[in-house]
Parts: sequence; C-alpha cells; structure tokens
Amino acid sequence: MSPATKLVSVVGARPQFIKIAPLLRSLPHAAERGAPPIEHVIVHTGQHYDADMSDIFFDELAIPPATFNLGVGPGSHGSQTGQMLARLDEVLPGSGADVVVTYGDTNSTLAATLSAAKLHIPLAHVEAGLRSFNRQMPEEINRLVADHVSDLLLAPTPTAVTNLEKEGLGKRTVLTGDIMYDAALCHRQLAAQRSRILERLALVPRRYGVVTIHRAENTDDETRLGKVLSALDAVAATALPLVFLVHPRTAKVLRSRFPVWSPHERLRVVPPVGYLDTLCLVGQAAMLLTDSGGLQKEAFFLGCPCITLREETEWIETVQGGGNILAGVEPEVIRAAVSTWEARAPEGRTDFSAAVAASFGDGHAADRILDAIVAFVRAV
Repeated sequence: MSPATKLVSVVGARPQFIKIAPLLRSLPHAAERGAPPIEHVIVHTGQHYDADMSDIFFDELAIPPATFNLGVGPGSHGSQTGQMLARLDEVLPGSGADVVVTYGDTNSTLAATLSAAKLHIPLAHVEAGLRSFNRQMPEEINRLVADHVSDLLLAPTPTAVTNLEKEGLGKRTVLTGDIMYDAALCHRQLAAQRSRILERLALVPRRYGVVTIHRAENTDDETRLGKVLSALDAVAATALPLVFLVHPRTAKVLRSRFPVWSPHERLRVVPPVGYLDTLCLVGQAAMLLTDSGGLQKEAFFLGCPCITLREETEWIETVQGGGNILAGVEPEVIRAAVSTWEARAPEGRTDFSAAVAASFGDGHAADRILDAIVAFVRAV
C-alpha cells in the first residue's frame, strides 16, 4: 500500500471554513480516483475567534474540530500575523506535513505561507491568481505573497490563470474551478430546508436587501464609512428594507466613531449569521450590497443581483457576467445602482448560470484540487 499523503490545512476565517468543507467531503472518494491514503490535519489560527464567525461554521458544515487551535484572536495586521507565524513555527515542524494548504487571502493565509516556506514545507494555495490590482488592500498583498511563494497554485477561474501566467507563474498553476461554488451547490438546498432566518426577521422573499461591510478600506476610513451609512439610510428610506449583517470589526468601528448614528427604521442591524442562514438570506434577497469578495460570488451563484461597495473587485467575472455593479461608496452612485437593479430585475431574481459555468466550473473543484495536490506530492 502506498504511504499516506499528509495535508495540513491552515484556516482561520469564515471564507476558509466554507472552502475547506468541500475538500473534506471529497477526501473519502479520492481513492476511487487512484489517490493513495490521505491524512488531513486542520490548523485553526483563531483569526475569527467569535462564535458567530467560527464555531457555527464548523457545526453547520460538518467540519471536524481542528487538531491545533492557535487561539490568536484580534489585533492589528502586524500583531495578528506575527502571533500566527510564531505559533505556526511551533506546530508545523512536528506535523509531518507533505504539503501545507492555504486558502484565499487572509492574514492566516499569509502567516501559513511564510511559516511553511521558511520551514521548507511544500505549499499549495487554493484560490490562487485573484487580483484586484489595488495594493492598498491588505488582502491583495496577502494574495501576491502567497502566489509567489507557493509551489502549487490552484486557480479557480480562467482569469486567475491568466493573471498568474502574466506574473511568470503559469508552470505552477492548475485550473480547478471554484471551491466555493462546490459549497454553494451542496448547501443551498440544505439552507432552504433548515434555515428559518426569513421567519425570524419577518422578511418577505424578494422584498428586502442584504448588506455586509467589513473591508479595512471601508471600515478604517471614517469618511468612506460615513458615506456608506448615508447611502444605506437613503436606500432603506426610498427603495427597499435592508438587513445589515454587522461584522465584529464594523460593529466596533460603529460604536467608537459613529456613536450617535441611528439607522433608518427600515435598515435593520443584526449580528452575523451562519453559512446556511447567509445562503438563505442572499438567495431570497432582491439584491446584495457588500464589500465582501466571497459574498459577491455567492450572490452570483444564487442569482441575486449584487452591488459592490468598492471601486474594484478581484472577482471581475461577476461584473463581466452581468451580476455585479461596482458602485464604490458615493451615495448617489449606490442609489443609482439600486435603481438599475430595480429596473433590470424587478422580481429580485436573475439567472447567471451560463456565466457561472463559464468561469467557475462544474461544482467539482474539490476533486480537482485534491488530485492536483496528490500529483504534486508524488512528483516532489
């Protein structure tokens, strides 16, 4: 029997929990595709330490408890990444990893990349090749470092492959499809069956919008955040009720910098919700207003019109596919984008399935990712 291949996945934030779930479901079937036994270890950095942003995702997505929980918690980018790096340097040498797998573009991704590279452990990066071309974004720096240091680049879309080829990284790149599309396909029916979020919030399908804001460029800039809040109040007052899922980072900023802000009565501010509730909320919404990369995609997969509260996106496919409007933070531009969607999709429902298939694959990205990692380990 072939020796087991040992994968160590480093995760720490909501999008990474979502991405790891399809990989775990694919593991038992890898042998059917000729793979050797695969041992999988999860390292949780603790980047998302709040139960609403971490524990609920492990429970809903049937992710087993992490073998190692580094418990890093909040902090500045430098402090948080430094603590993760120090603790990973203690954990990874004794892990027996054949390859360390990182996901996306968070500080957990950056810390795992630097630790594994300096320890000379092979690295695979899931969701490689994304580019917003805005180096003011911490996530953009994390992506660039991860891609240029990793040994195997697992690209979700043809655009990501092109970006990597332009940077001289084509030989390390494998096109896999998008693992978050796997997750959405697998869980949307489960969400429809289990979630009671619409009933709890007394929402009428297609008659409300969903809002999320968490990017540093919006939360750390008081002027930008003030414009967004003004725009949300105006949309709630004149267009449709909004449900504002407030990220812990955003909640802290609102308390400290906008203590007298009182949202419009039709702008409902609620804590974060789990993955199944999020799928249900977005899937039944008339539109989504967000600065989240992952939610832009989830809206696209679910046929929900999206307005991105940024000037650029790493998921340009959602714009090119007709499902996403880049609005930035100017209130009049945001309001115009809402009007555009009201005219273009009056029922709050559109079909982006052809564009999704063209860019994001067939829902079997996890299988291709595992197969590529196994082939890489065999070739090392």
